Amino acid sequence: MGLDMYAYTATKPDSDYETERREIAYWRKHPNLHGWMQQLWESKCGTGEFNGDEVELTWADIDRLEQDIQSGAVAQLGTRGFFFGDPADDYYREQDLDFVKKARAELFLGLRVFYNSSW
Repeated sequence: MGLDMYAYTATKPDSDYETERREIAYWRKHPNLHGWMQQLWESKCGTGEFNGDEVELTWADIDRLEQDIQSGAVAQLGTRGFFFGDPADDYYREQDLDFVKKARAELFLGLRVFYNSSW
């Protein structure tokens, strides 16, 4: 048990993305990135417990994520608890930046990018 985190794409806004989605990133117990995504979800009117909830990432979101990774701001946004694990920013830094690159490429192609997690 623990925090599993996914990023995936969908083909177009009016498609059935549940059957057409493709994973572009996976993280295991990266609580600070999860905290960053939770704050993004809440800013987009998400309420309640952030578990199994999807959040769509826009160009602006990806740009901000890259800046926050590079500045270390992501490390300030962690979630804590038994299921989340210890901060893993250094361990995942290159993978996080690779995700930013992949997400931009997918957005450029007209796809949608989503984050979801389960703990």
